[in-house]
Amino acid sequence: MSSYCFRLLFLVLPLVWFGVGLAGYAHAGEDVVSLTLKEAIRMALEKNLEVRAELYNPAMDEADIRKNRGIYDPFFSISTNYQQSTTQSASTLLSGASISRQKNFQADAGINQLVPIGGNLGLFFTNLWNRNNADSSRGFLDEYWQSQLTLSYSQPLLKNFGREATELGIAVAVNNKAASLDQFKSKLIDVVTRVRTAYFTLYSLKENLAAKKTALTLAQKILEDTKGRVRAGVLPAMEVLNAEFGVATREKELIDAEKLLLDQKDVVRILLQTEGNQNLDPVDPPTREKYPVEENEAISLALSQRPDLLAQRVALQTLDLQSRVAHNRIMPDLTFIANTAVTGLERDFGRDMKKVGSADYPVWEVGLQFSYPLGNREAKNDFIKSRLLSEQAQVQLKSLEDTIRNDVRIAIRGITANFLQLDVADRGLAYAEERLRAYIKKNEVGLATTKELVDVQNDLVAAQTNQIRARAEYTIAIGQLWKATGELLEREGIILNEKEADQLYTDYTR
Repeated sequence: MSSYCFRLLFLVLPLVWFGVGLAGYAHAGEDVVSLTLKEAIRMALEKNLEVRAELYNPAMDEADIRKNRGIYDPFFSISTNYQQSTTQSASTLLSGASISRQKNFQADAGINQLVPIGGNLGLFFTNLWNRNNADSSRGFLDEYWQSQLTLSYSQPLLKNFGREATELGIAVAVNNKAASLDQFKSKLIDVVTRVRTAYFTLYSLKENLAAKKTALTLAQKILEDTKGRVRAGVLPAMEVLNAEFGVATREKELIDAEKLLLDQKDVVRILLQTEGNQNLDPVDPPTREKYPVEENEAISLALSQRPDLLAQRVALQTLDLQSRVAHNRIMPDLTFIANTAVTGLERDFGRDMKKVGSADYPVWEVGLQFSYPLGNREAKNDFIKSRLLSEQAQVQLKSLEDTIRNDVRIAIRGITANFLQLDVADRGLAYAEERLRAYIKKNEVGLATTKELVDVQNDLVAAQTNQIRARAEYTIAIGQLWKATGELLEREGIILNEKEADQLYTDYTR
């Protein structure tokens, strides 16, 4: 009987290591769904609510960009006004009448346009119709149209001069969107890392359950063999108790393994947002291949593409820009002003327009306007605060770079340690198998008790568990390095662009 147990052990064990032991495992009423790692990642990124929520940030930043670009939208205005008045005249020389009666109608239109260097260009057309009681016999106009077409330009020469000051809001919004996309990429990396960890943990628990089922089968055969030998008078009756204890131990381990597997399936279902009670069966095994990595190259890669670091650098660029603009706003406000106009004045509107078109009555002016608040404490302290914020961001950036270097080194050490653990686990399993073979032979000739055989099987089960866990932890450690260097999405074939965020914005503009 012991020879049969020995043959059974080495017939079933290979099935465990190739992941076949639980391939068809499912509870009654469940559909088995073969799940690849790529499919698991796809499902998580499509359905994960955290990812979906994070996508709204760059979409809102796109709205801010469009909003701030609105400073270049031309500003059109139109106004009309009618006035009727009866007043005393201060002097009859002005109108020839002691009481002034007037009716005025005014219709004006204009358009303004901001230019990139901070100036403002405007075109205005004013029309005034006036009827009064002036003495026309003395040369006064008792009814007339007066129109004027004016082109104006004002340009700040010190404070608020230049494109940086003019387009500060646009530049900040563009940087904020870039930072939001980097933060979105960080969220994707975090979710993909969790999916990888959950996936390979689930795979290892599947293998662990298969190993526990195999161990229970062997413990039951040992019990049957022991009972037969007790009935034959070869072994004392207490040996049956030892064998039964071995079976009970294996049954408890099987129940615990099944619980861990089912709990992990729930974790994966939530992560992937799957519906129903599908039995998820991970089919991509953890890797055993040695992963080559060079520390300096990995650190350099992380410092060049870690999305959280890129977001911090963009934030620093924004603060530097705001600091430069704040420094500009300390300067005095000196504005150049230029206006030119053509005018007309006639009794009827047509002749009035003809005079305007002839440009026979031009008006022009140029001037400078200077203003400066004494003390200027508001602008000065805005600049000081902006410099402090910028220097604070530089310190935070340096701290983050140091943290990233440490993350990479920790991840590399994790890969090295877990790869070595693979070899240790393999050797431990080989030793446990050889030891069990030896004790089976000893048990056959009465040199080993059933309790000793059960204890040796315990060691074999522990060695199997260690090897299964070592493979999963090694593969997870590789993913942790990819997370630390920021290359995880590229490694998993995920390409990030801003089209989806822009589409989310576009959906609300229709």
